[in-house]
Amino acid sequence: MTSFVAIDFETANYHRSSVCSVGVVIVENAIITGRLYELIQPNPHFYADWATDIHGLDYWATKDAKAFPDVWGPIAERTKGLPFVAHNSSFDESCLKAVHELYEMAYHDYEFQCTYRAAKRLFPNLLNHKLPTVSAHLGFPLDTHHNALADAEACAQIAMKICSPKAE
Repeated sequence: MTSFVAIDFETANYHRSSVCSVGVVIVENAIITGRLYELIQPNPHFYADWATDIHGLDYWATKDAKAFPDVWGPIAERTKGLPFVAHNSSFDESCLKAVHELYEMAYHDYEFQCTYRAAKRLFPNLLNHKLPTVSAHLGFPLDTHHNALADAEACAQIAMKICSPKAE
């Protein structure tokens, strides 16, 4: 896999539909061709303390942000036909499905690959398989974990190293 979209969502609370930021890194022919970071007004629009503690975003950071459909339209158009890659893809895929359902948007059966599961299989002896650990193991330090764009970038770097033909 040499062309894909690495994606990461951050949420405001325990609702998967409460995405408050998205990071997207587009990889075409094993070259990063695009990066996008957007704040999103979460729905429902409240922040759990634990979520703010994790990613630093709060009500004031997103009070004037666009709603998900306004953010997703250009992303969907730019990434059409490309598979998605996420670290712990079950979380990011469930967020994507939840916001599509909430806003009654057509869900296009996006294909997801998971760098977390791939790393567990390829590097069973790592201390853990969290994004910063795997990223550092592969030579890409992640200094701003839980920033959606930084996490998407780390995921893209991991995927290019462990999911590309030269890595197999």
